[in-house]
Order: sequence, then structure tokens, then C-alpha cells
Amino acid sequence: MNPDEIILNFNPGMLVLLNVVLGLIMFGIALDTTVKDFAVVVRKPKPFVVAILAQLVVLPLVTFGLTLILPVSPSMALGMILVACCPPGNISQVLTHRSGGNVALSVSMTAVANVIYIFALPLSVAFWGSMHPTARGQLTAVELDPLSMLLDVFLIIGLPFVVGLFIRHRFERFALRVQPIVKWFSLLALVSFIVAALAGNWAFFIAFLGIILLVVTVHDAVALAIGYGTAVVGGLGTPERKAMTFEVGIRNAGLGLGLVFAFFGGLGGMAIVAGWWGIWDIIAGLIVAGLWVRRTKRRTGSPKGDASRHAAAGRPGADAGPGTGAEAAS
Repeated sequence: MNPDEIILNFNPGMLVLLNVVLGLIMFGIALDTTVKDFAVVVRKPKPFVVAILAQLVVLPLVTFGLTLILPVSPSMALGMILVACCPPGNISQVLTHRSGGNVALSVSMTAVANVIYIFALPLSVAFWGSMHPTARGQLTAVELDPLSMLLDVFLIIGLPFVVGLFIRHRFERFALRVQPIVKWFSLLALVSFIVAALAGNWAFFIAFLGIILLVVTVHDAVALAIGYGTAVVGGLGTPERKAMTFEVGIRNAGLGLGLVFAFFGGLGGMAIVAGWWGIWDIIAGLIVAGLWVRRTKRRTGSPKGDASRHAAAGRPGADAGPGTGAEAAS
């Protein structure tokens, strides 16, 4: 069985529903995003510049190298590239909070990054995919037009985000009331879609379980290491390093899975990689955050050390709870 020849089972009705769910996810994220989130980046741009370079340049470049080293098929390689080019998953804020990192910075970076990725995602996938010696054949097979994908991504993801930002800015009380409803509804809808997609294609998933476990585990570990390493090279403090680790290491693979169905015809290798990424990076992130908490508690006697003073620089209550829209869509 060749993953490059597998087309996962889905129908046009499911695709329309998925597009609506993706739009709701971004709408929910925007409802929980404030002008202050962007202002933090303007006041202290260095961590954001380091983070965005790590995400837009370093992670896709290293991922490209991994696809040449690991024993992956062309469609799996394209799936790895797609995940690396996805925006950060919002569970990064939960993990940053749990590890005692700078939550305000995490919230701000995710908010700004989601805007940038509306435009950067399709262009990055097209660029790195077309450079790959084997995966570019998969791009040709699906006839991916980056400009057309850019327009579609804006309509499905960007427009709901912009509308959500407007509503949060002009009708804050209303936005705060409906955001939890939108968040949990879109989350449950996406989880239901992923479960249905896996259940309907279980034989394909099991057939490639071994290689997928290896590839995703290595790729995710490298992504987390890139986040931490670039923060160290950038001279950031410990709370900022924690935020960077999860901001770069946690990708919105649930969104990536949706894009596989929306733009790549449910291509098997891509969908299997993105689907397992969405599960594993949450597990890996919780493990890393837990180890960090234990280490910090051993050194300082407190599970969060002095991170609270850093979080106070952001919006009020930023480290009091997790926060935003597509938490399990990472």
C-alpha cells in the first residue's frame, strides 16, 4: 500500500462543513484577541521577531532537511512541510502557562502570527513543496495554485478572523459572552471531524502507524528544540524561552488536516501526518511542560518561579487561564 496513492474517504458535504468549522475556529480566536495583544509586540518586538523568524524560516528549512533524511514518501514529506508552515496552535498558551512561561508574550505572538500566516501559509507550502525533489510531484498532481490557495485561505480563515477582531473591538461585552460558546462548539466540531476521518480511514492509518509514530515524534521534538534554541540564541530570558518553545513547537495541525481535505483532495500521506501531529504535539507539549514545572519547583520552591511578573506586562489576567479558540486544533 502506497500512501502517495491513497485518497482518504470524504464527500463534498463534509468539505463544506469543514470550511465552516475552520472559519469558526479563527472567529473564536479573534474574539479572544485584543488590541493590547498586538501592542505588546510593538512595545517589545525582539521576542516576536525571533519567534517569527524561527517559525517562518528555521522550522520549514529544518523540516525540509528532515524530509530528505527520514524514510518518508513524497506525500508524507509534503504533510510534514504543511504542518511546519501552519500557524502556532493555541494550546501553546496553555502549555506556556503550565510551565511558568511568559503567557502575555505567547498570547501576543499567537495573535500576530495568525494574521501573518493567513498570507504566509499558502506561499510557504508552495515554495518548500516545489523545492522538494519528490514532494513537488504531489503539488503538480493536485495542481496547487498558491495565489488561488491564498485567496481561499483568506476567505475561509482570514475573513472570519478579521470579523472576529472587529466584533471584539467594537462589541467587547458581546464578544466575551459568545467566545466560549464559539470556542467549544468549533472545538467539538473539529474533534468530531477528525474522529470521523480517522474512523472512516482506520485501515490506512494502522497500515502506516510505525513510520508515522517515528516521523511525527522526531519532527515534533525538533520543532520544540528549535523554539528553545532560537530563544537562547536570541538572548531571551527563561520565561520567554518557555513561551518560544511552545510557540514554535506546537503547530495548528488540526487546521493543517483541514487544509489537506480542502486543497489536496484528502491525500493519504499528508492527512495521516497532520492527523497524528494534532494528537502527539499535545502529548509531547504536556510532557515538556510537566518536566519544566518539576525542574522549576526544585530550584525555586514554586512551580512557576518568577514568571508571574513577566505575565503582568501583558493584558490583565493573562496567566490566570488558558484562553483561546482552537486549543485542540493544534
